[in-house]
Amino acid sequence: MSHALYRLGRFAARRPWTVIGTWVLVAVVVLGSSALFGRELEDSFEVPGLDSQDAVDLLTAAQSDRAGLTAQVVVTPLDEGATFFDSAQAQSALRDVQELAASLPNVLGTTDPAGALAQGPEAAVMSGSVSPDGRVALIGLQYPVIQDLDPIDLDNFKEFGDEARVGSPLQVELRGDLFFSFEEPQTGTGEMLGLITAVIILLLAFGSLIAMGLPVGMAIFGLTLGISAMSLITYLVDIPSFAPQMGSMIGLGVGIDYALFLVTRHREFLARGMTVEESVGRAVATGGQAVIFAGGTVVIAILGLAVAGVPFLTAAGISTSVIVLIMVVASVTLLPAFLGLAGHWINRLGIRRHKGADGRTIGAGWERWVEHVAANAWAYAIGVTVFLLVLTAPVLALRLGFPDDGTLPDTRTERRAYDLVADGFGPGINGPLVIAIDISEDASVIEPLVRAIAGDSGIAAVAPPEINVEAGVATVIAFPTTSPQDEATLETIKRLRADVFPPLLDQSPAKAHVGGATASFADIGDKVNGRLLVFIAAVIALSFVLLVVVFRSILVPLKAAVLNLLSIGAAYGVLVMVFQWGWGKSLIGLEATVPIVSFIPMFMFAILFGLSMDYEVFLLSRVREEYLLTGDNDRSVVHGIASTARVITSAALIMISVFLGFVLGDDPIIKMMGLGLAVAIFVDATIVRVVLVPATMKLMGDANWWIPGWLDRLLPTIDIEGEAGLPEPDMEKDLDPDADKQGALV
Repeated sequence: MSHALYRLGRFAARRPWTVIGTWVLVAVVVLGSSALFGRELEDSFEVPGLDSQDAVDLLTAAQSDRAGLTAQVVVTPLDEGATFFDSAQAQSALRDVQELAASLPNVLGTTDPAGALAQGPEAAVMSGSVSPDGRVALIGLQYPVIQDLDPIDLDNFKEFGDEARVGSPLQVELRGDLFFSFEEPQTGTGEMLGLITAVIILLLAFGSLIAMGLPVGMAIFGLTLGISAMSLITYLVDIPSFAPQMGSMIGLGVGIDYALFLVTRHREFLARGMTVEESVGRAVATGGQAVIFAGGTVVIAILGLAVAGVPFLTAAGISTSVIVLIMVVASVTLLPAFLGLAGHWINRLGIRRHKGADGRTIGAGWERWVEHVAANAWAYAIGVTVFLLVLTAPVLALRLGFPDDGTLPDTRTERRAYDLVADGFGPGINGPLVIAIDISEDASVIEPLVRAIAGDSGIAAVAPPEINVEAGVATVIAFPTTSPQDEATLETIKRLRADVFPPLLDQSPAKAHVGGATASFADIGDKVNGRLLVFIAAVIALSFVLLVVVFRSILVPLKAAVLNLLSIGAAYGVLVMVFQWGWGKSLIGLEATVPIVSFIPMFMFAILFGLSMDYEVFLLSRVREEYLLTGDNDRSVVHGIASTARVITSAALIMISVFLGFVLGDDPIIKMMGLGLAVAIFVDATIVRVVLVPATMKLMGDANWWIPGWLDRLLPTIDIEGEAGLPEPDMEKDLDPDADKQGALV
């Protein structure tokens, strides 16, 4: 592979405009096709085999309106002393809002709180559409299934809200499935701040505006292409609306990181006196091979999310993998073309640093630090391991779930509506349970089931059943006593399925299924949680095998697997402390504590596994290279870490900056992912790479590189550095010291 990459790199450097022109053409085709034919991203949380999905399928087959999306208009008098019971003005305004809502496109029907109020306060409260104190009224809107809707329906709903507020004596707030299904994730200054910080880090690391600009430019170009392609991928699989932000987070991080490694290697070769074309070719042959290896592992790990059996998680993995693939291809084709165009200008404004004879940066400070760690290896190995285990310990309290509207900032209408409803009706009304009952062969179970459901300690109220005799389906709406994300609500769902339904249905052909958003997310969490350990074991096994093949060692891959678990476990622990326990939540703008989103641990593990492989391969390849030359394990560890620490630290700081930028957004899911990734990368690149790695490798000594002879003979030889067998390099005849040797090497 190294020879092919060498030729590819030289070609890109020699014919930069051909390569750049090809990329521009591809971008024009993708962007144009996306604009003309691209489909809207949508959140489809269908997961075959779940009880909540069975409820949806039963209602859909019966053509029940309850199978579609819903929305709510929540209103309360602006006059704090008025109620809907005693204010004719409030009742009249409520009727106007209700009529305006009913006229919206695609609305199948609305509830009638105004009509219920006309029958008196008691009837209004019994209908469930007016709060017991008369301060809050709910207008429920029923829409068709998501496939029959699009984002325009949400736009219409928002415009309705703006129109309804004008001159009204009522506070009008909106919420419901429409927002969840079609609201575009909000982007703010956080992502831009993360990118600006990454630019500053690159500038300090490279000491050159041009060297800094190339990785950022390539990453932004690749990211634009990848996100635009998502609307086309929807023809193959439904891409969830949060995928672009997830993709942006990962794409920017890996894109800049991969480019950083390649530009660093290119500048090393330039400093040795090679021609620009030769330097680019060798950088791609060496660093490019590591990029392909690392990027490939990221893609494989993320696609492994399919084992969860959750379609929207698989789709998010596919879209993210596409972005990573684009970054890998751009790194070995587009970036070399940029480097060829830049020539020796890449080192302008360089800052002199101490270099080894081969042009590599050798950090004296890093050497002293690694020697210090090695001299106190037992103390550091035990102390740091205990510290990481303490950080990991909160994982024992990990609770999977899904944030509700109560976690949004109060600047959002959904949050204000949530608070009004919770205050007026109790927290459970924000997460109703939709119980679908198949009565096609036995309708006698309806009344006993309704009584049993209403008698459960976790149920506050049950609406009168809706019976469709022709379809053979009855629908019961039950309101829990607790909020949607409360663990007690999940216990109520489990109790209904395991304890309430069976005694009544065991001897009957009728079947009952608990659906609704709350039950659906609980079921998804259970399914993901059930597959999580298997997924982690498979990923660890894959990493072990790959590292055994690359480094021809047993203990080094085993150590890497354990250290990866420690760094990721610490990140999980921090998520529990911040999001579940609320430690420091105000620092990241989190309104309330939330359970860990069901798919976050698995998604994080897939991504972090691949990213940690970047650093693992980059560092250990240098250590092994030195060990093969000297046979001195201690010296090779010191030299390998000292020569890569600056690059790994810079790459990690860039990743952390990008990820933390997303923490500043409104969406708690994106906050969770951003903080988790940032913490894991910080732990991996600092505590693990520059403390635990040198300490453990010192303690293991030459055993680091032991491998059974029979296994050594079976394994293929992979030169991850890629220099073996390359032709003698082309050197500059008249190297301009002002142009080349002043470059600052990372």
